[in-house]
Amino acid sequence: MSGHGEAQPMKSRKSGPLRGVAEVPGDKSISHRSLIFGAMAVGETRITGLLEGQDVLDTAAAMRAFGATVTRQGEGAWTVNGVGVGGFREPEDVIDCGNSGTGVRLIMGTMATTPISATFTGDASLRKRPMGRVTDPLSLFGARAYGRQGGRLPMTVVGAANPVPVRYALPVASAQVKSAVLLAGLNAPGETVVIEREPTRDHSERMLIGFGAQLSVEKTGEGHVITLTGQPELRPQTVAVPRDPSSAAFPVCAALIVEGSDILVPGVSQNLTRNGLYLTLVEMGAEIEFQNPREEGGEPVADLRVRFSGNMQGIEVPPERAPSMIDEYPVLSVVAAFSHGRTVMRGVKELRVKESDRIDAMARGLEACGVRIEEDEDTLIVHGMGPSGVPGGATCATHIDHRIAMSFLVCGLAAKAEVAVDDGSPIQTSFPVFLPLMNGLGASLTAG
Repeated sequence: MSGHGEAQPMKSRKSGPLRGVAEVPGDKSISHRSLIFGAMAVGETRITGLLEGQDVLDTAAAMRAFGATVTRQGEGAWTVNGVGVGGFREPEDVIDCGNSGTGVRLIMGTMATTPISATFTGDASLRKRPMGRVTDPLSLFGARAYGRQGGRLPMTVVGAANPVPVRYALPVASAQVKSAVLLAGLNAPGETVVIEREPTRDHSERMLIGFGAQLSVEKTGEGHVITLTGQPELRPQTVAVPRDPSSAAFPVCAALIVEGSDILVPGVSQNLTRNGLYLTLVEMGAEIEFQNPREEGGEPVADLRVRFSGNMQGIEVPPERAPSMIDEYPVLSVVAAFSHGRTVMRGVKELRVKESDRIDAMARGLEACGVRIEEDEDTLIVHGMGPSGVPGGATCATHIDHRIAMSFLVCGLAAKAEVAVDDGSPIQTSFPVFLPLMNGLGASLTAG
């Protein structure tokens, strides 16, 4: 079961060619941030293209609980009347972040330097995920956190009454941790500095500058040094959310492995900190054209023309690319299964602390579908079986993880026998139109 309803089995079977236009939802990372930054601005922020998946709706509810006025005006169109930096009020009830690690970690950072308390919880998957990687740096500002053993939810965070600025070097490449520290730094006096050895998605930095914060990024021998001046007055903005490259990955990868496919996926973010999957697919021999490159809402975007690619070859994915594609390794492992030769993914141990242990989940599911897998703590190796070579015929456990569910459903579209998942309901958290969108292209997906 997910935290938002009963388990919903789903299955997919070998499909005819996928054809048409796949208009995927707005970017989840930017949707979360547009609500949170809007809540910290003074005045009305207008958002278009917001992803209306459960994760983002939970963040909208949290911003209301902290005192912002958040209103849906129409499909993907929302307004946020903010309370200003440091203006959050204490919530009257527990903040339920559902399945969203991004939501809970960014919100913790946002309230950590305001003298209020808030208790956070989530679904069964989120309650297993470690929060210490965020609460440890937040404690440097003066915040305190009290959670279950292992630093897990439910957890109460007590914001710092007299916050101090922080200089913090990220021990792991994590945009969530980086963003939480920057958000905490907004209400701390002086300069907060975050150092990352490897660049991670930079939506927070781009959007903070857009909302009026004083922020600089410098590349030094230590890595990327991000300096934020605290206690600004953020200005409300009009935010056009680009389409999510992580959601686009599923129709793109499906088209690559389903014979005869030819689809267009318009307006997909091409942010250099998010496009690792697409670089990797092209290196494997995928037929992807990046058409009409342009900028929308401060983010580079392009239209993707994707065709079936029967001659893809396995490669060794550069480990330094992992931060720019960490959420896409599950569906990449499916593409690898339908390619020729080995695909080696190293430097991916971060996958073990996502919504599920994604290395283990994909390894067990692909093995059940007849694919040879090797793995260790930080590596996943898939031995490709070529186009139409994957036997399939398995029911795969999703572990309340939307990306695991969608990845195996993509697998079933090209496997010899149908592939089922035990619970497709988590897909609602990030890609609520996945089923109708895919079936509209000609996929054979069914629920129940």
